Amino acid sequence: MTRSKLHRLIRKWHRYLGLFLGIQLLLWTIGGLYFSWTNIDQVRGDDVRKKESSLKLEHCTTSLQDVLSRLNASSKVEHLMAVQLVNVLDSSYYQITFHNGERTASVLANAATGALRQPLSEKEAIEVAKAGISKDAPMEKVEYLTEVGAHHEYRENPLPAYAISFGGEVNATVYVSTEKGTIQKIRNNRWRVFDFLWMLHTMDYEGRDDINNWILRIFSLLGLVALLSGFALYWVSRKRKVS
Repeated sequence: MTRSKLHRLIRKWHRYLGLFLGIQLLLWTIGGLYFSWTNIDQVRGDDVRKKESSLKLEHCTTSLQDVLSRLNASSKVEHLMAVQLVNVLDSSYYQITFHNGERTASVLANAATGALRQPLSEKEAIEVAKAGISKDAPMEKVEYLTEVGAHHEYRENPLPAYAISFGGEVNATVYVSTEKGTIQKIRNNRWRVFDFLWMLHTMDYEGRDDINNWILRIFSLLGLVALLSGFALYWVSRKRKVS
């Protein structure tokens, strides 16, 4: 193949690849700019989350072993997954997460008495949400969630949960797990923009969080080919020195 034919062939492939990949490269750039120029604490809602008060061990007068014995007597526990000491409505509880053979579940056990607690009611969830934010804000809506879709902003988080939406300075939705008794996520408009751009960035249009999907892999490889074709185009189109 002559130099001129090779030049035309590479230029043709480079042009078509650039046209095909250009929109996605633009989206990657826009997403990267947003990710790097936004405060991640504000995206996560940590700027309106109240700092948790320290827990005192003297409130834990019941042994964890006694609590687990009560749990085994009342529920089917196949695998114990996590145990954490938390504060719920000004009382200390063991937050126990386990698998019951069907799903991952949680229960609260009073750290002083060992008594197992019922899941939060709507009123209690609202109290937890209000106590967990650092600014006063009007409550706009309360929604009880038992299931969410793959694109929901509370996806892959503990259910059931209450979604309590606040306006004013907070302008965010606070998600409180009824079984765990604590705030799980705070979602605001910054996070929603971040999540949408993240979906475009990862090219995972089903669940948004899979960075190993084949669409992203193929476009990444094509981007590499386009880059290499640009280098090749420069090489074949360079001016040759006349001796």
